[in-house]
Amino acid sequence: MGGRTLERESDEASDLLARTRLLVDPVLRTAVDSLPTAMRRVAAYHFGWAEADGTPAHGDPGKAIRPALVLAAVQALGGRTDQAVRAAAAVELVHNFTLLHDDVIDRDPTRRHRPTAWSVFGSSDAILAGNALHALALRLVAEERHPAAAVATARLADCVIELCEGQQADCAFETRSGVTLAECLRMAEAKTGALLGCACALGGLYAGAGSVAVEALDGFGRLTGLAFQYIDDLIGIWGDPETTGKPVGSDLAARKKSLPVVFALCSDTPAATELADLYATGRPLDDAELARAADAVDRAGGRDWAQAQACDRMATAMDFLARAIPDPAAAGDLLTLAELVTRRNR
Repeated sequence: MGGRTLERESDEASDLLARTRLLVDPVLRTAVDSLPTAMRRVAAYHFGWAEADGTPAHGDPGKAIRPALVLAAVQALGGRTDQAVRAAAAVELVHNFTLLHDDVIDRDPTRRHRPTAWSVFGSSDAILAGNALHALALRLVAEERHPAAAVATARLADCVIELCEGQQADCAFETRSGVTLAECLRMAEAKTGALLGCACALGGLYAGAGSVAVEALDGFGRLTGLAFQYIDDLIGIWGDPETTGKPVGSDLAARKKSLPVVFALCSDTPAATELADLYATGRPLDDAELARAADAVDRAGGRDWAQAQACDRMATAMDFLARAIPDPAAAGDLLTLAELVTRRNR
């Protein structure tokens, strides 16, 4: 891949995601339109299709990385992408179900550059709309006549349980001291890696691949997801609000035990002590304290470590991908998506 420029890679990724949106969005809209009025209104707002009052909007529906992984895996293995569009849409519905719930849990005020659904419609309506998206996802796959539908439905359901386990651990870590790096890594794999792994595995199933290839694709997706989480954790501390749509230092303000933070806390350095003292305060951190906390993570090595770990995880992900799809040319779209994940800035 060394001869490719970043500009070309960006263009390829943008084209791939745009093609995915063209295929998946009609299925998503049809599914959401089947919801009762109140939940449909919240979901349409969350996806950026409507304003809070129900009038049409042209908001940001997200990158569609996960459904793109499903379709790219199908294509790489010689399957028919048209037979996997509903499965791809189901993965995107699950992703957005988790976003609706995460925003409530974290009390995040903004997502995709506008107020979060819970802050507009209330927590109860946002939670219930998320539950409905989860149900829609399972229905989309379960109603398929594809031979892989039953196995795919069970795999997606198992993935949701793992996602919930990861989210529960993430919440528990906020009030626990002494969180280990191993615990944090398990949480990150469950919370983020599981769905990317499931997306790739579903692509393998819909292409008719054997169990070895399907599990290798799952491994590729999981490790790509873990790299994604390292980068996302870095953005949660040092990301530009103009790009991320979230307040500066949002993860530090929420006292999240993100990967670079836990590494820093475990570093046995003066910066670790300073960071622990800031996290132990029982009040919201002011802007100066947030800046000090970010600096402490940096001085303790958390920033450099997370960046290096993201690269290492992607190298191992490439090994898994080669087991599933030995021909690099066939795996081109999956490689493009993996590169997008590791170079993301939002």
